[in-house]
Amino acid sequence: MKFQKPCTFAKLGLKDSKSLAKIIRNLAQTRQLLQGKQLHSQLISSGYPLCAFLTNHLLNMYSKCGQLDYSVKLFDKMSQRNLVSWTAMVTGFSQNLHYFEAISTFCEMRIAGENPTQFAFSSVIKACASAGLVEFGEQIHCLALKFGFGSDIFVVSNLVDMYSKCGVMVNAHNVFQEMECKDEVLWTALIDGYAKNGPFEDALSAYKNMVKEGIGIDKFVLCSTLSACAALKALNFGKCLHSVMVKKGFELEISVGNALTDMYSKVGDMESASNVFGIDSDCRNIVSCSSLIDGYVEMDRMEDALSVYVRLRRQGIEPNEFTFSSLIKACSSQAALEQGTQLHAEVIKFNFDSNPFVSSVLVDMYGKCGLLDDSIRVFDEIGNATEFAWNSMLSVFAQHGLGKDAIQLFNRMKNEGVEPNAITFVSLLRGCSHSGLVEDGLSFFKAMEKTFGVMPREEHYSCVIDLLGRAGQLKEAEDFINKMPFEPNAFGWCSFLGACKIHGDKERGKLAAEKLMQLEPENSGAPVLLSNIYAKEQQWEDVRTLRKMMQDFNVKKLPGYSWVDVGNKTHIFGVEDWSHPQMKAIYDKLDALSGQIKAAGYVPSTDSIPLDVDVSVKEKILQHHSERLAIAFALISIPSGKPIIVKKNLRVCSDCHSAIKYISKLIGRKIIVRDNSRFHHFSNGLCSCGDFW
Repeated sequence: MKFQKPCTFAKLGLKDSKSLAKIIRNLAQTRQLLQGKQLHSQLISSGYPLCAFLTNHLLNMYSKCGQLDYSVKLFDKMSQRNLVSWTAMVTGFSQNLHYFEAISTFCEMRIAGENPTQFAFSSVIKACASAGLVEFGEQIHCLALKFGFGSDIFVVSNLVDMYSKCGVMVNAHNVFQEMECKDEVLWTALIDGYAKNGPFEDALSAYKNMVKEGIGIDKFVLCSTLSACAALKALNFGKCLHSVMVKKGFELEISVGNALTDMYSKVGDMESASNVFGIDSDCRNIVSCSSLIDGYVEMDRMEDALSVYVRLRRQGIEPNEFTFSSLIKACSSQAALEQGTQLHAEVIKFNFDSNPFVSSVLVDMYGKCGLLDDSIRVFDEIGNATEFAWNSMLSVFAQHGLGKDAIQLFNRMKNEGVEPNAITFVSLLRGCSHSGLVEDGLSFFKAMEKTFGVMPREEHYSCVIDLLGRAGQLKEAEDFINKMPFEPNAFGWCSFLGACKIHGDKERGKLAAEKLMQLEPENSGAPVLLSNIYAKEQQWEDVRTLRKMMQDFNVKKLPGYSWVDVGNKTHIFGVEDWSHPQMKAIYDKLDALSGQIKAAGYVPSTDSIPLDVDVSVKEKILQHHSERLAIAFALISIPSGKPIIVKKNLRVCSDCHSAIKYISKLIGRKIIVRDNSRFHHFSNGLCSCGDFW
């Protein structure tokens, strides 16, 4: 673009100011900042009078090019500002994400006596939405009504969007309903609000009404509605939307592919998610990759999730915090330490180790894999721990039965000004339960609502039942159950039944078993635990009756098994399992260990076997429990410098607990056992639980 020489600008009249304004407007629309600056400098050097008309166009040009500093300097030097000047500044600040400056400029405009236009209102409402200032937004809403903009489509659309983004869907709906003529922007704002905040059903209803009204459907409203389908797991509705997208030719749009992959992944239709993902490799990005990974993780298909991660890395797509969070969460649920540590290295490589959410899942992963010290180290390295990180660390302490550490951490959390929530108290109560800290646990339960404003839920009541039951206070636990505002859930009755089994309370155990079988008829835990209570009392006829009942109702006892990771492979063992290729070496090692620990003072606790058989048979069964087979295999497979980590799907029995203590002292190695409720750290003949679990 060629500009006139500086010497000629002084000769230009008002008519040419309009020509100059048109040039500046074109430069603003095409974002040609350098040419705009050149023109501005020529105007100044030529002495051309910069009237408000031209200055307003320059303000707009600099704002659209992202040069707000120039806009502010120009604005400050204006001897006379008009409504267009103020509106340009409010809009410029809002468009360039300077939300608070946009709001303050709007306020200054009102003080200067200018009446805002619909454009100024729209811009300041956008700023309120992005800054989350709903209360100020409500005041702007009132002012817009006062100035007669209650029916302006631009103002109303931004009001609906503002209320939606701030989660005030009642107001968004009311503003929407008051508008007689609704366009696609207004409908999209409402549907997107429902899709993000709920009720999700209302998003689907609004979409149906939009179609019924004959309003044009674009990819944005389709993606928002798909998001609501994902939240509701409404697969059929999502498929209908998919067909609409195909008909309209949107399927190859990146945003649409992301939304479809996310919807299918969240409803569990991984075949369809994978098909959408594989339509066009050019349309894949980290959003669709992360959605697919998360879907596989939720379906416990960890190998598929890792496969997607490998593929995205080969294609040069860089992972984000959501990718790592999903994958590490999968490692946590499966206690896959090897993969978890590799992912941690990737996290450091991509500089996400300081991300609070990723750090939180790393804390959880190391804790669930048994490496308590690593979990603490990762937590201590978090610069500004969020509530997620604090709750993750509290949960780890609870899983490892470290109630006192959980209480100390909770006190630190309060001192840091982080507000506890319902999850915080679940971890605290479980930590107290596994450590026998009854008074502390009850104190926290009472303080939940009274001190911290957190209403106790079913899981908190169940934790208190478990707290009292484990401590042998069965009468107090029963009284607590009778005073509860609702019936205990399955976990509550199961905890009470387990406590009755440990402390030999047959009558209360029978009551708890009946309640648990009513809630979960297919759960074998209740009759098995009750059978163990009867076996401890040597009431073999009652044991046989219970087993007959289980056969009649096809209730199968959950088989106990343990597993240990060696290298990149997981080795699984059942009771008296002979399927492993190294079984002879394993049994030889186990027989040698059994003889050695007996010589050291170990005495088998045959009372824990609920069978009417000879003591020698019971001893043999105990000796071949799955966790002992896993430990024996680990001893012949894992180098002596590494700890042995064994996972078990059921509660470790008292006899195995005693035997492993002797084994840890005999071999001089740390053995970590994770059962279905907590971790046990065995070292030098002692266990971290202090024989209380």
